[in-house]
Amino acid sequence: MTNPPRAEHEYIVEYVDGPLAGSTDRRLLVNGAGPDERIGSVAAIEGLESLFWYVKGAERLVNSEKYVAYHFDAPDSDPVETDKDHESL
Repeated sequence: MTNPPRAEHEYIVEYVDGPLAGSTDRRLLVNGAGPDERIGSVAAIEGLESLFWYVKGAERLVNSEKYVAYHFDAPDSDPVETDKDHESL
């Protein structure tokens, strides 16, 4: 069984580093514009919901789908704390 064809107005986000490293997301291209230069993503890391910012990197085509790499913007993102961070206090 094959996957249905995707519209040309979509692209796949690849989170290259940071808390979301290795995960992907599908986004829409709005009004014919290109992929977003900067995106925010809310995620729960070890039970704590945080906002993480990513900036656009390289684009590539894979099987006629656009993939865009995004790199973690740590200074503008919420801090990532783990239980180990609290134990050292």
